[in-house]
Amino acid sequence: MLDTDRLILRQPVADDFEPLAAMFNEPSVTKHIGGVLSRADAWARLLRDVGHWSLEGFGQFIIIDKATRSFVGKVGFAKYKRDLGSNVETDVECSWTLRSACHGKGYATEGAMRAHQWYSAQRAGPTACMIDEANTASLRLAASLGYSEVDRLVLPTGASIVLQRDGSRR
Repeated sequence: MLDTDRLILRQPVADDFEPLAAMFNEPSVTKHIGGVLSRADAWARLLRDVGHWSLEGFGQFIIIDKATRSFVGKVGFAKYKRDLGSNVETDVECSWTLRSACHGKGYATEGAMRAHQWYSAQRAGPTACMIDEANTASLRLAASLGYSEVDRLVLPTGASIVLQRDGSRR
């Protein structure tokens, strides 16, 4: 478990399903990541996140608000095994997804910075992000974390920017 001034970051558990399913059912949350998910697809995401920790020793953290003990979203790292283009030097991606009620409060920045501190202490090497080119908030966050554009991909869901961060950055 990790913490910041306002947040707790912990590994996902089965009880996270309902808040995850609700978050992935919010169009404002999912508009840049492929659209709303069914409950079955949200369950598959949770299983993927839990399993990733077992297989790789890292993964997505669930973000909890310390003051209210409420679910904020998730942030962390994963090997999604997808094409990131030819200019990327890693298969480890960072991603973040927050409930719409938590947007604009600095939670994504706070959680992502803490997750990167933890990850950098565990492993060496670069990480990448793939972000929809219209998702300006996530592109700003990625830049503040030290990510730089290395490629652009056109996917069936639209154009995405691929960014990479030097793994030696602390």
